Amino acid sequence: MQTDSRFHKFTDDELEGIDLPSLFTYPFNYVPHELCKIASLHLTDYLNSRSDWKKELQAGKMMGVLIVKHNNKIGYLTAYSGNLAHRYNHEYFVPAVCDLLSSDGFFAPQEAVITGINKMIDQELVNPERLSAADSIRQCELTANDEINAYKQLMKESKVRRDIMRKQGYDEAALIAESQFQKAQLRRLQKTWAERIDKFRAIITNSDNKIKAWKEERQQRSIALQRLVFERFVMLNANGESKNLNEIFSTTPQGSPPSGAGECAAPKLLQYAYSNGYQPLAMAEFWVGKSPKDEVRHHGHFYPSCKAKCEPILQWMLQGLNVEPNPLENTEKNVKIDILYEDEWIIAVDKPEGMLSVPGKLSVDSLQQRVQKMFEGEEIHIVHRLDMATSGILLFARSSEIHKRLQAMFKSHKIKKCYAAILDGEIINNDGVIDLPLVLNPDDRPRQMVSYRYGKPAITHYQTIDIRNGKTFILFYPITGRTHQLRVHSSHCDGLNTPILGDTLYGTANNRLYLHAHRIDVKHPISGKEITIVSPIPFGRDIFMKNNNKL
Repeated sequence: MQTDSRFHKFTDDELEGIDLPSLFTYPFNYVPHELCKIASLHLTDYLNSRSDWKKELQAGKMMGVLIVKHNNKIGYLTAYSGNLAHRYNHEYFVPAVCDLLSSDGFFAPQEAVITGINKMIDQELVNPERLSAADSIRQCELTANDEINAYKQLMKESKVRRDIMRKQGYDEAALIAESQFQKAQLRRLQKTWAERIDKFRAIITNSDNKIKAWKEERQQRSIALQRLVFERFVMLNANGESKNLNEIFSTTPQGSPPSGAGECAAPKLLQYAYSNGYQPLAMAEFWVGKSPKDEVRHHGHFYPSCKAKCEPILQWMLQGLNVEPNPLENTEKNVKIDILYEDEWIIAVDKPEGMLSVPGKLSVDSLQQRVQKMFEGEEIHIVHRLDMATSGILLFARSSEIHKRLQAMFKSHKIKKCYAAILDGEIINNDGVIDLPLVLNPDDRPRQMVSYRYGKPAITHYQTIDIRNGKTFILFYPITGRTHQLRVHSSHCDGLNTPILGDTLYGTANNRLYLHAHRIDVKHPISGKEITIVSPIPFGRDIFMKNNNKL
């Protein structure tokens, strides 16, 4: 068999002491295998050697590595998302599932037609006849407005004069005739200008109709081309079965593949492995280059596969592999739940990390279900939520009325919260405020992104406690309570630019997310008494206690 330049073998020294994974990576929530980390370092070294790609890579791109076994040899395959240097096929990397720039000619001619339509639209928008007509309309409207207003002023003055003449006994019929003539003259003046302006508007309308027809043709051609493209993306799975992207997405809520589907690193890697007899063992995707302004991406950090584009594809492609279980489907059933505070109106519970606050789409354990069982027969309402990976205090109300009162207090920022966290890096400022509006990323749920146009206000105060071994121990005091607020504010380049340790969505996976809802200060909804509820910090407590007397 001819040597495959895309298969990169590990050395014996690199493999020594590392156990091969027993299950394939669950791509939407994972800790990268050690061999994935080594492969990513090799790939990074290769990318650094390519000075011709430096500018594009600095702008940011997702890369992927797939650990594979072939003829008893362990190695890895590499891929990039989308294209690189305007190409879908480079040495060292696996090729695209469907190379849109290949020479078989199915894509380029159709794209050229669509591009030609775009040019016709652009040219029509600056057509001299159209521009001249638009300018003539503006000039006519200004002149018409001046003339009509001047004539209306004349009519007002004439009316005043006629009123005086009536009192002086002038002939009423003549005065009425003059009034009617002026009204008719105003209508003639308005009609004359309207007809003149309509002639120019007809030119614009004719131009608009051309543009509308071209846009409709462009849309129809684009849809047809997309379907043709997605038919060419025939995705394999480990059982040797195949489906194209149109078939894969036909059963999803969106019904059809989104733009760019099939071009991410993970599907490319699995496709090449299946097509060439490689046994997939583990996979990881990581970011190189600058972070985008809206999303959170850090150079060298590993990230889960995206949802909108990759989830349906990977659900198909992973069939036949023994894959790690989805953590959301494997919540620990026997974790003890501690009550931190209880009276006849409020319950405060210490949520373990890794447990959902409320039941999700999957039938799994949740804190709400646990508390309801503990207080069976009562009316129990959860007041707020914590991310599955976050531990700490959650409040429950023992009646709908108390629930409404507590939620109103949260909404008006009358309930004060303090979170303890460890950041995966060092930050400069000892304290400060982060103000970055957040909105759900519709293409990659449940990730949030920063958007000054669509985001809701999100404000966080923070206070650093200590820095040890390259990690920052920090307290957060959120003013608002947006989804993933502390995680995004920590990770985003315009926030602290340092993710929370163990953040699988916005940072790098660890044994847990080092974020804990430590304290809540609330005025009791019945007695009005200030109460403080505290949950012991489960990590680095000695450091937090030593450096902050409020704890």
